Amino acid sequence: MLKSKLRYIYQKEMYFPSLLSLFINPFYFGRKGLYENVKDLASNITGKTLDVGCGLKPYQKLYHSSEYIGLEYDTPENRESKNADYFYDGTTFPFEKSSFDSVVVNEVFEHVFNPNNFLKQINQVLKKDGILFMTMPFAWDEHEQPFDYARYTSFGISSILKKHGFEIITQRKSVSDIRVIFQQLNLYIWKKLRTRSGILNQIIILFLISPFNILGEILNLILPNNPDLYLDNIVLARKV
Repeated sequence: MLKSKLRYIYQKEMYFPSLLSLFINPFYFGRKGLYENVKDLASNITGKTLDVGCGLKPYQKLYHSSEYIGLEYDTPENRESKNADYFYDGTTFPFEKSSFDSVVVNEVFEHVFNPNNFLKQINQVLKKDGILFMTMPFAWDEHEQPFDYARYTSFGISSILKKHGFEIITQRKSVSDIRVIFQQLNLYIWKKLRTRSGILNQIIILFLISPFNILGEILNLILPNNPDLYLDNIVLARKV
């Protein structure tokens, strides 16, 4: 019972960081920035929503959707571990044209090998004036290898969305300050020192990573932002 409770708390802190995350989350700055931006823009996601690459659907409750459908790439691993309603072949979405009022793509676009076809599929299943909400990393290390294919600048993602029939409503840069440096440092520590022991991993986070989380938050209050270096792109767009 206690173990299940602790697992629930840990999982929640991974996506909805509180003060506790300073001491247990190696991705604290990245996840905090994502959560704050998703929460702030969530009211734009309404009606029937498709979450592409939904994973565990961590932000579903934040959106104002009347129906929420998760889609994942069809692999044995994804069928076992993801909270998806539909699976697809990585090429064609299994839905009729103009089926959705909104589409969410959180931290997925960097894993798409053919972005032109991917955006074409999104455009097809969205209704006219439908909303597309995307987040994707800019300054982040390779992950989920070998299925990590691209990084997009703010100009790059804006250009490719306009090319595929979308109008940018809002575009943001998540965590564009000194905390970027501390997140990179923590990623390095985590990847190089992480073990198979959950207890040992927590000790590593507590004594080696959390001090940089705290220092990053303090220095962020003092040092200026740098809009040219940031962790994630946040984009809200409309199908035209």
